[in-house]
Amino acid sequence: MFLSEFEQKVNRAKTLDFGALFSEAIELFKKVWVQGLITILISIVAILPLYCIVYIPLLMLGVEPELIGQNEDVYVSFLIFIGLFFIVFGIVASAVSIALMSAFYRICKQKDLGVSLKDDYFYYFKKAYFMKLIKLAIVSLAISVLASLLFLFPLIYVIVPISFFTVVFAFNPEARVTDIVKASFKLGHKKWLITFGLMLVCGFLAEIVGMLLCFVGLFATLSFAYLPLYIIYKEVIGFENSEEESVFIETTI
Repeated sequence: MFLSEFEQKVNRAKTLDFGALFSEAIELFKKVWVQGLITILISIVAILPLYCIVYIPLLMLGVEPELIGQNEDVYVSFLIFIGLFFIVFGIVASAVSIALMSAFYRICKQKDLGVSLKDDYFYYFKKAYFMKLIKLAIVSLAISVLASLLFLFPLIYVIVPISFFTVVFAFNPEARVTDIVKASFKLGHKKWLITFGLMLVCGFLAEIVGMLLCFVGLFATLSFAYLPLYIIYKEVIGFENSEEESVFIETTI
């Protein structure tokens, strides 16, 4: 049901105006830049230790390279271990990133709709979503690697649908992973050009303004690059019968 309705909305979607979407992203950024900054900082704190752990096998290889190299079986086994280690690291880091960005998009929705709810940055760090996050991370990495092996153009194309994984999951967390992936590719393919253009422009502006603010400001402006995905999803799919809307209606009656 979810995928069928999603595809119908994408097929019936109106033509989007670049300027209007860009202006809307700026207005939304004014409301959520603090939450975006907090999300970026939490992401750094959460993922930085994982990057530190990555260096452990590399240090092991550097400390005793002769010892490892003396035995071919040990050397091959160690290389396999490093390979598996990096794969697991990539999956975990990607899953954490998806969970945090999904929470940010949920907060964006609350601020955009004027709903007074607590900013929950760890909303998707729940047992019910754990395996779904892992599966989405695996699919995302697998598609990225496959596209990279097929040279530059396929990689540029899949960047947009993969970017929609987080947004679609954020507002449809109960949907199956396969449906989330199919829905993201449907939306990404239909609105590829305007999405890619907005991501490029917003990302460039976020970086330039951040650099002008002595680089530290980049943490505050970086979230602006993620807002086009939310805006496009809202304009194409919408938020009918959402949990936040129901709560808002109840509190205003």
